[in-house]
Amino acid sequence: MKANLELLKKITSVPGVPGHEDPVRDLIKEMMEGKAEISTDKLGSVICKKEGDPSGPKIMISGHMDEIGFMVKTINEKGFLTFSPLGGWWNQVMLAQRVQVLTKNGPVEGIIGSKPPHVLDPEEKKKPVEIKNMFIDVGTTSKEETEKLGVKPGDPVVPSSDFVEMGNEDSLMAKAWDDRVGCALFIQLIEELNRKKHPNTVYGVGSVQEEVGLRGAQTSSQTIEPDVGFALEVGIAGDMPGMTEHQAQEKLGEGPVIFMLDRSMIPNTRLRDFVIDTAREKEIPYQVDFMEGGGTDAGKIHLIGSGVPSLVLAVPARYIHSHYSIISKRDYENTLKLLLEVITRLDKKTVNKFTSY
Repeated sequence: MKANLELLKKITSVPGVPGHEDPVRDLIKEMMEGKAEISTDKLGSVICKKEGDPSGPKIMISGHMDEIGFMVKTINEKGFLTFSPLGGWWNQVMLAQRVQVLTKNGPVEGIIGSKPPHVLDPEEKKKPVEIKNMFIDVGTTSKEETEKLGVKPGDPVVPSSDFVEMGNEDSLMAKAWDDRVGCALFIQLIEELNRKKHPNTVYGVGSVQEEVGLRGAQTSSQTIEPDVGFALEVGIAGDMPGMTEHQAQEKLGEGPVIFMLDRSMIPNTRLRDFVIDTAREKEIPYQVDFMEGGGTDAGKIHLIGSGVPSLVLAVPARYIHSHYSIISKRDYENTLKLLLEVITRLDKKTVNKFTSY
């Protein structure tokens, strides 16, 4: 199965910060039309139901639609914007980066302002600028001029970045791989399941507000009441200067990642081993890793009802939570291949074994 590059370009290019995921949801609905039964929960997560065996288990596969971004907080008298971060930003990746303010009149281009080095004294150069002291410049000279563009407090702000196929054709660079890669995976999975039999009903979920508290995963899984849950995510590649194996074990090009734990969940070990055994049997390369500094949608899914066996499958990525990150096309394809093999084996008997304590 090949990566659908047109899909990957479209789904990473649309804006969708927490609480403002409408463009992503609309795109998923468009792509799933006629291929799945589409509904939403009341928080805005989109649910794409693909029925196989109606008497089989319900398998929830979640990729969150939201990307990290900002929200306009104030407009000062000279037209500059202060903002609140939506999701986890590190201040050193933010200065001098392009953004778009999404207003009622359309997108307004801007930049997170920065002082040139010529005016910085030696001590100031050593100190990173705190996010609370940053501002967005939309090229205006007054509050009135900025307001005429349609900008107002509460408007979402999204990184302004392009999809790039890099010199190494296996490397793809874009914004929002976290977590449009998960959305793309369940879209391509459901398309493939339309050509295959599967002993279950699959729910591909584009969840909302993951970056601010895994919120959409909770409401969508309460709606579905799944028997098994997967969070499709990006991992943190450790194959770059400055990273140690203690911080991240995974590498680009070496296969999908199976999380042994993250901050929000320890996976069901029987489900975990089932996935590993499947990868070994089908000779699909895989990696394992630990993400002690972040949570995933599975952190909410596994707590629904009396408990849901859950696991995180991830595509390794460099530079997440910035304007650009990089994934391997080969990793994406192997994740899709492993996911398809797993789903087509999850019949009622197999799923019951995960919780027969």
